[in-house]
Parts: sequence; C-alpha cells; structure tokens
Amino acid sequence: MKAVFFDMDGTLLPMDQDVFTREYFDALTKKMSAFGYEPKQLIDAIWKGTAAMVKNDGAKSNYDAFWETLCDIYGERIMNDVAHFDEFYNNEFVELKRFFGFDKRAGEIVKRLKDSGLKVVLASNPIFPAVAQMNRAKAAGVDADLFDCITSYENSHYCKPNPDYYREIFSRLGVSAEDCLMVGNDVDEDMIAREVGADVFLITGCVLNRNGKDIDAYPHGDFDSLSAYIDERKLTR
Repeated sequence: MKAVFFDMDGTLLPMDQDVFTREYFDALTKKMSAFGYEPKQLIDAIWKGTAAMVKNDGAKSNYDAFWETLCDIYGERIMNDVAHFDEFYNNEFVELKRFFGFDKRAGEIVKRLKDSGLKVVLASNPIFPAVAQMNRAKAAGVDADLFDCITSYENSHYCKPNPDYYREIFSRLGVSAEDCLMVGNDVDEDMIAREVGADVFLITGCVLNRNGKDIDAYPHGDFDSLSAYIDERKLTR
C-alpha cells in the first residue's frame, strides 16, 4: 500500500449533509445578494454548475465547467465577481464549522499514515475551490499540509462517482489502483473506487447509502475500526 485517500464530508468531517447544504446556501446568498444576485436564481445556477461538474468528461477542468455554466446564465459579468465568491470561502464559509461535528481521531489517523511514509490524499468531491477544501480540513482538525494531493475544482476534471476521478489521482501520484485505499462514508461515491481496483473502507458514522446496498460487502466501521484495519494490513510502522 502506497496511498490512502480520505473523503471529507461525513468522513473526516462529521456532518448532516442536508443541514450543511441549507446553511451553505443561506450564507452564500446573503453574501452575494449585496452584489445583485437574487438568492433563488443563484442557488439554481449553482446547482446547474454543480451538475456540469458531475457530468464533466475530462475535456476541461471542473472550474471551467462550473464557471462556463454560470456565464451562460449571467453572462461574462459574473467573472468579475469571482473574487467575491473566493472571499466567501475564506470568511463566511469558515463560520459554517459550527454546523460540523468533530472527531479528533480523523486528524490522528491521517498523521499516523503520513508519518509512516504513505501518501495521503484529501479525496473530497472536487466541486469546491481549493481554499474551501483546506478550510474544511482545518475544521476537521487535520493539517492540510499533510496531504500529498487535495482534489478541488481547479485541479480536477471529473467528479465522484465517475471512476475516472480516481484514475486521475492515481496518475497524478504515480501509483496503481492496487496500491491505494479509499476511506469514505458514501457507498455510491466512495466505494466505487473498488471497481477500479483500489481497496476501500466505509466509515459508518455518517454513512450515505442512497440505494440500500449491503454494507457488509465492504470493510466498515468507525475510526477505531479503521485503525484496527490499518494494523491488520500492516500499513503503518
């Protein structure tokens, strides 16, 4: 084993996804209404931009897929306001941490793996900018500098559950799928890494299982169970 990938939402960072989504849009629309963006239209536009990223076939970055979609809705003028969106992710977005849970074992296990010489990846679905991913890592008590790769909409060309999302990271790190372990809470988006040849572990504290799949098909449990799995596989010193 050479690399361990970690999902963010519901994995390193415990959360109720519905609560986070609601509060995220509330904070963002309050910020952007000052610049002339009507809340409902902006929310609809962001969902369309997100859908464009999820459907991205690798021809462009997720950043381009997102902002091209918003340009189709608002015109090129919205690009003049990208800086205001970035300000949001550096300020108001950080305050959303009050809606997250916290598990100190998340940061401990990432550091333990890194200290043992493995590559560690923040494999959060790349629909957010890098600054948002790093701020959420901080909220989870994880040092973002530990990660060899953090997927964001700037550096990614696919989204989960597209298997090419994982293949792109394998290529970037210079590792094969068989060298990697994907740790996540989403049965559809994270456990699909097994289909491209990676090992997987399902974190069950905030598990997402939209289609009611049998989770016994995967090694699973909390962070203590993951730690035991890592010991069993002799992944750390």
